[in-house]
Amino acid sequence: MKKLMIIFCGVALLASCKKDQLELYPYNQIETSQAFNTEADVTLALNGLYSGLRGMYAGDVANIMGDVLADNIIINQQGRLTLKTFGQWLYTGESTYSSFFNNGYSVVRRANAILENIDNFAAGTFKDNTKGEALAARAMIYFDMARIFAKTYTNAAATDSVLPYVIATDPTILPAKEPVTVFYDKLVADLEAAKILVSTSTTTNTKFTKRAVSGLLSKIYLYRGEWQKCVTASNDALGSATEVTSLANFIKIWQDNSEDGVFFKIKNTKTDNLNSQGVNYYQTVGGQRKSEYVVEYNLNQLFTIDDIRASAYIESSAYNGVLYNHIIKYNGRTNGDPAGVVDYKAIRGAEVLLNRAEAYFKLNNETSALADLNTLKSNRYFSYTPVTLSGTALINEIYLEHRLEMAFEGDRFFDLKRRNIPVQRDGSFGERADGTGTPYVTLTIPLGSKLYQLPYPVDEINYNTNFTQNPGY
Repeated sequence: MKKLMIIFCGVALLASCKKDQLELYPYNQIETSQAFNTEADVTLALNGLYSGLRGMYAGDVANIMGDVLADNIIINQQGRLTLKTFGQWLYTGESTYSSFFNNGYSVVRRANAILENIDNFAAGTFKDNTKGEALAARAMIYFDMARIFAKTYTNAAATDSVLPYVIATDPTILPAKEPVTVFYDKLVADLEAAKILVSTSTTTNTKFTKRAVSGLLSKIYLYRGEWQKCVTASNDALGSATEVTSLANFIKIWQDNSEDGVFFKIKNTKTDNLNSQGVNYYQTVGGQRKSEYVVEYNLNQLFTIDDIRASAYIESSAYNGVLYNHIIKYNGRTNGDPAGVVDYKAIRGAEVLLNRAEAYFKLNNETSALADLNTLKSNRYFSYTPVTLSGTALINEIYLEHRLEMAFEGDRFFDLKRRNIPVQRDGSFGERADGTGTPYVTLTIPLGSKLYQLPYPVDEINYNTNFTQNPGY
């Protein structure tokens, strides 16, 4: 595989390489064992791994792609028309989400380099914690790659395959795809191991902590339909405090003024200056917001006036005399840092709680499911009185709150795909705040369509004869 054969030294590894090592090996083929002589080398490499995550998530389109592909947002005809091919489901092997695929394997290779060399160090907290963080980072990347390019665990047949779960840095391998179920088993194995290895003394939410690993596990078990395991992992992540971000702190977490309910985030500093999260949705031109995508009319109606998320996520203002519902979730910090430069919130307690609520419902424990729903809503609505719901009304409310909570985080398409629900857009409304304007060009992806699995980059297919394209492309 072409991209897998490019061996990246990476920023962290280069920084730790001695001059004679650079003379012995080409820039992009430094033998990884030469770069791991001390704990300081390993720490530098681990920092490089997190730097790679920053580029993938805070510096690309991860926070919008899943919304572009679904029904939460609609393209603004006054914008730059970015990602239009994806919004109209016209992607091909020549025009696909190549950046996530290529960068994913590049950053995975950083994790693999650490994992291949960490056993050379003495047993103890440093070794275990480093190994746990590298395993967790690798699993997170692979999980998101699988969500993009493969069928879901519960919808895949035994013959359905996904990209290879590469665990080595060997530049000569030409790996084949593997069964979806096998791939997900490896995800779980990595995370269950990481959960044990990560030190209890690691508490900062910019690192993979036990809480963060458990939160990610809760999501993967949700995708696997393993409800009791989802509940257990959610319990481990949430603890007794059930931290889901209070009403008072909700707007603050998006400004990086509070860590309440943020279990894992990818640090993005003023020096890093990655503003993609904000720019993906809008830019400021002449003091006005010029949006790439705006809130879809029906979704906007679902955010009620007493919902804190309405003011945290959406602003109604004019651009060139036309009123739009702009997405301001990633406006930026309030300390004068550049607009759109904020940390990437990867795992939040609210999502974990909603995972558990759904799992409780699937386990016929409606009492606990309702309790979780009311906990979430009491922290999102200013004047909330707990409700009593059951059956279809209860699960639909859980799904609705999941949609509202995770809106504009790149989640919607993958959640519909997980639940085996077709993407169905409303062609009656356009992009303007009052629903007028230009409606969606394409309206539905039927169940079973190839479009739920994005195609792999064609250069990979052409280079590696063991790697096959997704059916239909």
